[in-house]
Amino acid sequence: MKRSKNYNNSLALIEHGKKYSVLEACELAKKTTTVKYDAAIRASFNLNVDPRQADQQIRGAIVLPNGTGRSQRILVVTQGANIDVAKNAGADHVGDKEILEQVKNGWFDFDIIVATPDMMGELGKLGKVLGPKGLMPNPKTGTVTQNIAQAVEEIKKGKVEYRVDKEGNINCLIGKSSFDADKLAENFEALYGVIAKARPAAVKGQYIKSCTLSSNMGPGIKVEIV
Repeated sequence: MKRSKNYNNSLALIEHGKKYSVLEACELAKKTTTVKYDAAIRASFNLNVDPRQADQQIRGAIVLPNGTGRSQRILVVTQGANIDVAKNAGADHVGDKEILEQVKNGWFDFDIIVATPDMMGELGKLGKVLGPKGLMPNPKTGTVTQNIAQAVEEIKKGKVEYRVDKEGNINCLIGKSSFDADKLAENFEALYGVIAKARPAAVKGQYIKSCTLSSNMGPGIKVEIV
């Protein structure tokens, strides 16, 4: 595959085969971005799990200590008094069955959905629309809750979801290239901590097999893990 001159210049900054400390990797991720905008920095973990097993489907959410640098448009699906609660909490869009009808007709001016449990029956009807886009709320990530205000506040502060894919990988945003390296490192350590704690009892041997950091369109940087 032909690579751009910028990519090759960035790749030259990384020592082949070397595993860097978290802080060093964060510094390199900032230096090796190949785009002109404020690039996203992501952490990718390869886990020794079998996602086909229910007890090994690693999934959850965490509020990163330094946020993500990304603003998310929140749709809250609820009814009754919770509508005002959601609006006061700062949700971008709030509604009940009527707003779901808009979604059904192709409206997607939002990035994440938070819902109260009493609306999940209605949301379930849109499973074929929301599921493939990764927009279906889930109790494991805190997006199905009675505490709407807290959910909205956490998302605004920098809450991210993580989920293992069918190959045993987790890929998650930890910040932007404009962040100081130590802030990125703090976010990485927080994410690493929750993933490490989620180790299934059935897993034998090494659980986190490898980890890399990278920026948008930038090369991967291997991280030394313990």
